[in-house]
Amino acid sequence: MSEVTAQGEAALLAKAREKFVLTFGVKPVAAASAPGRVNLIGEHVDYCEGFVLPVALPFTTIVVGAYNNLDECRVHSVLASGEELKTSFVATSSGTLVPGEPAWANYVKGVLAKFPVKVRGFDAVIVSDVPMGSGVSSSASIEVAFFTFLESLTGRSVDPVQKAQLCQKAEHDFPGMPCGIMDQYIVTLGKKNHALLIDCRSLEAKQIPIEADDTVILVVNSNVKHQLTGSEYPLRRAQCQEAARLLKVQSLRDACPEDVEELKWLKTDPDVVKRAQHVINEIARTQKTAALLPLKDFQEIGQLFYESHDSLSKLMEVSCPELDQLVHIVKSCDGVYGARMTGGGFGGCMIALARKESVEEIKKKVLSQYKGRPSFFTCNPSDGAKILQV
Repeated sequence: MSEVTAQGEAALLAKAREKFVLTFGVKPVAAASAPGRVNLIGEHVDYCEGFVLPVALPFTTIVVGAYNNLDECRVHSVLASGEELKTSFVATSSGTLVPGEPAWANYVKGVLAKFPVKVRGFDAVIVSDVPMGSGVSSSASIEVAFFTFLESLTGRSVDPVQKAQLCQKAEHDFPGMPCGIMDQYIVTLGKKNHALLIDCRSLEAKQIPIEADDTVILVVNSNVKHQLTGSEYPLRRAQCQEAARLLKVQSLRDACPEDVEELKWLKTDPDVVKRAQHVINEIARTQKTAALLPLKDFQEIGQLFYESHDSLSKLMEVSCPELDQLVHIVKSCDGVYGARMTGGGFGGCMIALARKESVEEIKKKVLSQYKGRPSFFTCNPSDGAKILQV
């Protein structure tokens, strides 16, 4: 069966260490890790200063490295697929970094450029088992792991929320992706067996315990790849900003359901109205889910999942036929409380809240009915970024 399992921090660290010694001929002196993430609910609202409710995943990115006494940084990356990439660029102690080719290196260069102190030349190896292009934030995992590695290498520690903000700024300025704060925040501050309710305006967060022995979060990867740096994501963000401007509010966080009628009265572009309607209702759904989780009211949370997916598909228009089909299949299975697409959309993953005893039957049904080639993993909420002993 197409089950994806995390390799584990110890195995990935050993792999990274071995690769570093083989590549550079010396032992690494600094190491760090940061996980991927999946968002339970609160999609396309972080850039509207709303509430989001993600969890950190057991899949992780490891970075190891050491100073090299050169004016350049040499970075080798081993992807989850086994593919190997390498790049080099000027150290910030000797020059200024700018975005460029190869595209993947911008995630690393951006973080180095935003790091609070100039850094001398170093060599580094990145090893990750976070699935790429799946909506589980492999990009934030690399950014935060690399930033934490730089903390270890330089001895300069940074406040975790500031770290998340600097990594977000790195993604804005180097890969050119105008993401919200959620991914970098949860990857930095995730906690085992907890979801994190993040207020994307105040940047305050609350750990919400997830205690459910007989209920699991099943993640189904559609294996439809997406690249969000294209026009669709920035367009959604611009449409939400336009709605806020028309309503004369700072962001859609300040809007209420009645404001949707106001936008219609103003003869606003119908797409802008739909985006606003999604954001206003999704923020409310997220707050409600966070309140219901400790009560273990999975039936009601499941309904909120379905409502969220319907809204993302029809109002935000960021789903795709494959994700819609997966939700439709899973909805017909016994033991499922709710399901929805997760992540930025246009492919990637769907999550389902389901009884543990029903998981194997759900997988069988998906495998027999889904038109694509799905893969599955059960989400165990995990810890966020940390410095590791080499």
